[in-house]
Amino acid sequence: MDATARAIAEGQAVIGIELGSTNIKTVLIGPRLEPLASGSHQWENQFVDRTWTYALDDVWDGLRDAYAKLADDVRARHGVELTAVAGLGISAMMHGYLAFDADDQLLAPFRTWRNTMTGPAAARLTRALGHNIPQRWSAAHLYQAVLNGEPHVADVRYLTTLAGYVHWRLTGQKVIGIGDASGMFPIDTAAKDFDAAMLEKFDALVAEAGLDAPWRLGGILPKVLVAGRPAGVLTPEGAALLDPAGRLLPGAPLCPPEGDAGTGMTATNSVRRRTGNVSAGTSVFAMVVLERPLAEVHEEIDIVTTPAGDAVAMVHCNNGASELDQWCGLFGEFAAALGAPAEAPVVFETLFRRSLDAAGDCGGLLAYNYLAGETITSLDEGRPLTLRTPDSDFTLANFMRAQVFGVFATLALGMRILDVEGVEVDAMFAHGGLFKTKGVAQRYLAAALNTPVTVGEIAGQGGAWGIALLAAFASDGGGDLDAWLSERVFAQAALETVAPDPADVAGFASYLTRYEAGLAVERAAVGAI
Repeated sequence: MDATARAIAEGQAVIGIELGSTNIKTVLIGPRLEPLASGSHQWENQFVDRTWTYALDDVWDGLRDAYAKLADDVRARHGVELTAVAGLGISAMMHGYLAFDADDQLLAPFRTWRNTMTGPAAARLTRALGHNIPQRWSAAHLYQAVLNGEPHVADVRYLTTLAGYVHWRLTGQKVIGIGDASGMFPIDTAAKDFDAAMLEKFDALVAEAGLDAPWRLGGILPKVLVAGRPAGVLTPEGAALLDPAGRLLPGAPLCPPEGDAGTGMTATNSVRRRTGNVSAGTSVFAMVVLERPLAEVHEEIDIVTTPAGDAVAMVHCNNGASELDQWCGLFGEFAAALGAPAEAPVVFETLFRRSLDAAGDCGGLLAYNYLAGETITSLDEGRPLTLRTPDSDFTLANFMRAQVFGVFATLALGMRILDVEGVEVDAMFAHGGLFKTKGVAQRYLAAALNTPVTVGEIAGQGGAWGIALLAAFASDGGGDLDAWLSERVFAQAALETVAPDPADVAGFASYLTRYEAGLAVERAAVGAI
């Protein structure tokens, strides 16, 4: 038995699990914090009664499948069974609404971050609290349900996120990591807890709405924990939920459950002030750790925190790479129809590399990836569009570059606000599957932000690796997360930085000017179709 197999067999490895929008991923890391094995499960949200949701049965079916594939991968790669582990961490899509009654029964279908039906609540809360409350935040969903007079609201006894829910079922502990908590309700970064004064204001608003609620918001939210704090252990019931085969032993300590933003910061070593990262998946968001508070409240900017509790400016775009993925799937179908089938990664990389031959401004083409509404551009719903004029240069290269530029366009509009606020960034990291093809999306993002962008060799591991690191950090006893990451994880990491090319910057700027003008077409499409 080699050293790696022995470490796994002796329970020295750590598991990270992240429930993303389209993929539930599991990663096993060793004592040196490197990925040793992985498993994944594909899933999709459903649009039911005009609400984006996932069924909780699908959550557990997906988790079991992803865990089983991880165990299979361990067996195949290392020849041992995965039984005991030194730590475990759960991460998931931030925000949303999971409300339970006194009997722990779900009161309404899970309302995900993707929904944009809470506009009145978000606007009122933002004005009353003096703090931007985005539509996707848990507080906005709860207050909108109050305003709507939804009968279930009086029965709410626990409100949490997807990561908080899974962690609760695995450990019995109603806790949440501070980064994930900051997508539920504003955080007092000094107290490392929900802002007490704002909680009182929220309760007053609920009373003003005419609801004689038997609860107060502070009493139905999970307990907030910073990174490194113990957050419970895997119970026998929790172990059985993940591994019905019974091989996974209970007793593993869990770190505080975190959102995908926090795990993205961790996976890119972006928890230090003046650092930032961009995560590109079903949604796209940028996180910049702040030196000082912003001068104004901006509806386009979320103020959240790192897993250690430091303030972060978040530019969140509801729409990311999903529309691009669908176009790649369409071209894959065409290749198969020609009798030349290719695996999805091959199609993806081929199309991405073709985009390098495009004109800097995409030849006049525009792409709107709006499968859902988009707060930054004031759209409650979306309609995916590709636009061109009759004289546009309609080539495959221009088409593909326009699609990738479209992934970053809304993000660039939001980042302008931080530029005006004088926020400075020393290093910007990127992660997610979009960056697996070297030298393409990374180059375009550098042009969109006019900032050097760094990608690591394990960029594709993303949040599952990030939450595994947080679980290992907790198992090590916590401490200074920034120092631990820099010294233990990234000291010898292979990183590649791409500086913005002036021609690319000019091309993207031209594209973005036309993109802003074309938003009128997107709004018309939403109104007409």
